[in-house]
Amino acid sequence: MNLTDPVADFLTRIRNAMRSRHQKMDVPASNLKIEIARILKEEGYVANYKALEEDGHRILRVYLKYSAEGESAILDLKRISKPGSRVYIGRDEIRRVQGGLGISILTTPKGVMTGRTARKENVGGEVLAHVW
Repeated sequence: MNLTDPVADFLTRIRNAMRSRHQKMDVPASNLKIEIARILKEEGYVANYKALEEDGHRILRVYLKYSAEGESAILDLKRISKPGSRVYIGRDEIRRVQGGLGISILTTPKGVMTGRTARKENVGGEVLAHVW
């Protein structure tokens, strides 16, 4: 299977797994997806994640998080920068997502981080996604 946008595929799989109320989901692993999962865990959107090796393939297993009422911790995810239309922002252009209720995930020269961290680090970069 030839994926032109593995990050969009990853976000879509998370969205579908949440809507189906799955406890965990697996995707082919990449360093970028592992970094995105790390941020989602640090920000409290997923319960946990693990990078595994199965049959010679790297797999990223993401454990989804729900409230006691069964509500998903993630309301929605949106891919911002796409392969055909990259979105880069300077450090002064980093906006709040959903009035501060969500996060933006950026790739910067200092690594993958949230928009809030990027503002603190004084760096801009490519906006991968918004999560709220």
